[in-house]
Amino acid sequence: MRHLILKLTVIIVATALTGCGFQLRDNYQLPAAMQTVSIEAPAFSEFGQVLERRLSLAGAKIESAQQTRLVIEILDDTLDRRTLSLSQSGQVAEYEMIYTVYYQLIEQGEISALQQVEVYRDYQDDPNFALAKTREREVLVQEMREEAARLLLRQTIAHLSE
Repeated sequence: MRHLILKLTVIIVATALTGCGFQLRDNYQLPAAMQTVSIEAPAFSEFGQVLERRLSLAGAKIESAQQTRLVIEILDDTLDRRTLSLSQSGQVAEYEMIYTVYYQLIEQGEISALQQVEVYRDYQDDPNFALAKTREREVLVQEMREEAARLLLRQTIAHLSE
């Protein structure tokens, strides 16, 4: 009896979670146009490599532009920073880092409008720990690239599902 109650509880919880739309993070259902995709990015683009990895994890097959219906063209990715606060001595204490990716979709030869994704992060700077802060900034920029790739993937899925 106890075993039956446990099974019923698991079934009810699983049904409730799927019924409300719960999905594991980064579990995408790719539209048919995204089953095979091509990425055109500037040479040695770190974001292009991150996006390629993200698409592969989502289940897309990366091919050359001639073999696909969809091409994601990365036009530019930029990292800017803006001063958020100053210390008592007048040095910058905190920055806001802004990572922007400009891209367009080419679907069966038809080019979409220029699109972009932006990711924001706060970064506290301390000149007394320059080496550690440099490493922290590198890790932060890599995380921002990962988040931008996730956003680009979601935007592309939404665009193709319209």
